[in-house]
Amino acid sequence: MKDLMVSVSGVRGIVGHSLTPEVATRFATAFGTFLAGGMVIVGRDSRTSSPMLFHAVCAGLMASGCQILDVGMCPTPTVLLVSKKMKADGSIVITASHNPIEWNGLEFAADSGRLLTTEDQDQLSQIYQSDSIRFSPWNEQGRIEVLETAIEIHLEQILNCHWVNLERTHRRNLKVVIDAGNGAGSQISPILLEKLGCEVVQVHCTPDGLFPRPSEPTPEALIQLCKVVKAESADLGLAHDGDADRLVIVDQQGNALSSEYTFVLIADFMLGEATKFTPDPTADWPLQGTSQADLVATVSTSRMIDDVANRHNANLFRVPVGVGFVVEKMRQRSEQEWMNTGRILGGEGTGGVIFPELQYTTDGITAIAAIVQMLADSNQSISHHVEALPQYAMHKMKIDVPSPKVADQLLDSTAEIFATDPEADLDLTDGVKRIWSDRWVNIRKSGTEPVIRIFSEAPSQDEAKQLCLQISESLNKLRSIQ
Repeated sequence: MKDLMVSVSGVRGIVGHSLTPEVATRFATAFGTFLAGGMVIVGRDSRTSSPMLFHAVCAGLMASGCQILDVGMCPTPTVLLVSKKMKADGSIVITASHNPIEWNGLEFAADSGRLLTTEDQDQLSQIYQSDSIRFSPWNEQGRIEVLETAIEIHLEQILNCHWVNLERTHRRNLKVVIDAGNGAGSQISPILLEKLGCEVVQVHCTPDGLFPRPSEPTPEALIQLCKVVKAESADLGLAHDGDADRLVIVDQQGNALSSEYTFVLIADFMLGEATKFTPDPTADWPLQGTSQADLVATVSTSRMIDDVANRHNANLFRVPVGVGFVVEKMRQRSEQEWMNTGRILGGEGTGGVIFPELQYTTDGITAIAAIVQMLADSNQSISHHVEALPQYAMHKMKIDVPSPKVADQLLDSTAEIFATDPEADLDLTDGVKRIWSDRWVNIRKSGTEPVIRIFSEAPSQDEAKQLCLQISESLNKLRSIQ
């Protein structure tokens, strides 16, 4: 259907336009056919359209003979963690994550919370578009059961992580302002912070789906959070997107950090050196470590992650944008025999971090615990940790496109133009990425919105912005002549 976004991230559309009850029910029935029945965990975010879609999804799953375990309103990582714990055959989260309020969607996972691979998604789409959907007879219809302890399960799993030290976090007694954007993290994140011994100030933690700010927690969207952090003299501000699989940080001075810092800071901490090392301002970066580890990041993640990998002597792998691609590479690496005693961490520059100790999906709730533990162990501020990293500037833009076909044509033309320069360093892993010695630009088609995204990184903000503007101008010229 026109404007319905189908990708490895699932299905997203504008409610009442491209995403209707009919579409949701058919996708749910196709998913039940894909699973061949079994138990399916169903959860939802706080969007006002989520209850309607929940009933549509349940109808489709029941019609295909699936048994439903309703975990209610909770974050996407909570749903997938429950699926893992219950050894469910699949799960559906009703969410549009960071998309605007008029959007909603369905995110699918297979057995025990395993994200769908590209091949799985292709098979699901084929079932949806074909006549192979399976409907169960009257005596094989599915049923619904309710599980009310999903949030408690997630909290327990986080607090049992080997790197969580409650004695230290309680001793640090951080004052933290949490902004859940009235989304699915509104209930669980304040509770987690309290259990970590933090003094908690809540902003936008009423999960009514009436977003008081854009769901995507960009620095521009966090003006109120920044003001509250300063007014409360807090140590830290934290913000989620709609389904709380992302986390963005505000420092103690009320400055909203780029979402790129979340994965970088946590990777530095989780690789084991952040609590032991006091940066020498006269030393050249990077400082080599001795740990054996893997980091997996997307092609558009900041080059700060390269520096962290070098610092800890870790292998860094770049993959296409999308949690599913990061997870596939992480699973592939973790299956290597030598990694049995090693460490692996994955993430994106969006503020999403994957903690395989718990599960293979981005988890903005567990990310809270990691940031709090980092500060408790180091007894330093967020600014201190940020200043210990090499400083780059990133700029992000997006251009609306009428269809994925137009986006593909523009990207193909851009790749051809770049390729005419014999000295061009091109990476075609996802879209077109051109790399210079001190900067890069990545142009790619979004899998969640009808847009082309342009990311650039350079030594200064002006240079990064100018690089984006040049590419945007070139794309608009190409579009006008096509």
